[in-house]
Amino acid sequence: MNRETIERAIAALKAGQAADLTAEDVPAFGPGAAKGNEHVSPAALAGIVASLTAADIPTFERALRAIDEGELAWLGFKVVYDRDAAVSNVDNEVTKKYGEVGSADGEPLVFFCNDAKEIVSSREPSPRDIFQMKDVTRGPSMHNEQFEGLTWASVALFDPVRVWLLGASDASSELSKLASHVGFEVVAVDYDAAYLNEGRFPTAERILLENENFDGLSELSAREADYVCVLTRGHMFDPEGCLWAVRHKARYVGMMGCAGKNDTVHDLVISRGMTEEQWNSVKRPIGLKFGAKTPAELAIAIVAELIDVRYRDRYSDEARARHEQSLGRA
Repeated sequence: MNRETIERAIAALKAGQAADLTAEDVPAFGPGAAKGNEHVSPAALAGIVASLTAADIPTFERALRAIDEGELAWLGFKVVYDRDAAVSNVDNEVTKKYGEVGSADGEPLVFFCNDAKEIVSSREPSPRDIFQMKDVTRGPSMHNEQFEGLTWASVALFDPVRVWLLGASDASSELSKLASHVGFEVVAVDYDAAYLNEGRFPTAERILLENENFDGLSELSAREADYVCVLTRGHMFDPEGCLWAVRHKARYVGMMGCAGKNDTVHDLVISRGMTEEQWNSVKRPIGLKFGAKTPAELAIAIVAELIDVRYRDRYSDEARARHEQSLGRA
């Protein structure tokens, strides 16, 4: 969700009008977001929006501050489809009991939650509400569907990490789909339309270079927060990919290949101006090590590493420490 949308909602509420939020503004309620869940729909969002009042303005204002300060934060939405069930259900056969009341009330709600688990809302949540408010930020159906009568959705207040796939190899094609699936914004680059096409990269932005080489890569720009995966077919343009990535100071650069090939790439990039420090910053071979061999398996290894890098980048030391402790790794 962007700043303009939130500012528009605040202005409407201050004027005593209905906030103009649609499923386009809040993708969690779009037609493809929760297929099969009849309770998360544009109509459900319209019901929540209709319930908003001036009391919800501080929630939206806190969301604006999170955007300005680059916080890892979300706007969450409480969807109530059975008021009595939402309030009366206090536990189930698996989870622990969160007090003597289920949800604090049977009314819909918009709330703010960030990585530090700060919650801002117009009404006081119950302990069980808080449990689900925190978990809804982890994605649909994490713990959203545990109790009858209500469900939860959220929209991020931060941009997704952009991943460049330099080369339309088979591993790159498999990686593109996986990376998109876990929330990365994917850009695939190659010079051959036979490999770089919608069928092989259906969820990626595709950039087709000219002249059957990677010379045109120099006309593209990466952000310092971007991740770059060098996966050119036959490794023919790996040096160009590595040089481009480090020149743009990409946050993460990884390259596929065996030690012998990488030694050759080393000599080529050093001769073209890369420093040893920059070379050592390139993760090689790319991906976590667990015996992956096929393109699909290699894609799993790579996206697992990208997730781990993103996790370390996004979450505070305190949040990571809590998570590591919960996994028994602290």
